[in-house]
Amino acid sequence: MRQSVGDQSLLLLVSSFLCVNLAFPREKGAPVAFDAAIVNDPNLSATMRVGPGERGPSVVRAQILLDRANFSPGEIDGNYGRNLRNAIAAFQKTRSIPESGVVGPETWQILNADSAPALLPYVISEQDVSGPFEKIPREMTQKAKLSALNYQSPLEALGEKFHCSPNLLRTLNPGKRFDRAGETIIAPNVAAAPPPPATAILVSASDSSVSALDAEGKVVARFPASVGSEHDPLPVGTWKIPGVRRNPVFHYNPDLFWDADDQDRRAKIAAGPNNPVGVVWIALSKEHFGIHGAPEPSKIGYTQSHGCIRLTNWDAWKLADMVKPGMTAVLKE
Repeated sequence: MRQSVGDQSLLLLVSSFLCVNLAFPREKGAPVAFDAAIVNDPNLSATMRVGPGERGPSVVRAQILLDRANFSPGEIDGNYGRNLRNAIAAFQKTRSIPESGVVGPETWQILNADSAPALLPYVISEQDVSGPFEKIPREMTQKAKLSALNYQSPLEALGEKFHCSPNLLRTLNPGKRFDRAGETIIAPNVAAAPPPPATAILVSASDSSVSALDAEGKVVARFPASVGSEHDPLPVGTWKIPGVRRNPVFHYNPDLFWDADDQDRRAKIAAGPNNPVGVVWIALSKEHFGIHGAPEPSKIGYTQSHGCIRLTNWDAWKLADMVKPGMTAVLKE
């Protein structure tokens, strides 16, 4: 769009919550057996290949560990897809192992060096459920009438907090209420040390990604992205990052959107996680273009954008912590 290692007692606590067999929903076909305890057990999960067609606990573990290693799989959902495949391959490349895009014994060994629990209990707080929550309309003119583009539900907010799909939270927590403070749920442990600062940004249309590079050109963080479209191609070239805005207001100009409604007028869209540019705008020196968050994380890397570079809100926030004004951003096909 234009414009942390757990001690033994902790592991026992987690295990008490996880020893349950659940039905993990597939996108298609019958449910697969899902024992959530496997997600926290590197000895069990590491015997499982994570590759095409795979869904379930080993995939969830791989997604969480890659997220903590700053090689984002996008939304953690327990399904092997394009974003996970590309994240695995990029991680493998930086570790000088074959770039198969599949997690086997060698990749598991490196990932499992991070021994913090992959899933942890979480007690839903008053802040999680207090809102305010908003039903977000589709039309820009209707969005402009809202004072904030907030989350639509506590479940949506918790999904973003834990970098995962609401459906995964439901699967991990059968019978649980997500709108009740004091409820204890199981959620991905995405807490990690801050990533190192970047010296440059690389945006690649060919694999739909944004990478943060160090002074030697090594990838220190990588995020799936929705990048341009046939109507709004990526502005290939070398640009600068003038600055970063958090919780930005979006100024909608229908003249910049080929698919805008003929009745649309310019509108000011209030800040919030469901704002069209999400919670962060990383400006580019190319007018009207930027790297930004987005309100629908499940679509990142799978849909196109109106010229700009869209990330999940949490990935955009992390990237914003890594960049500084004047940094180079290289955009390539």
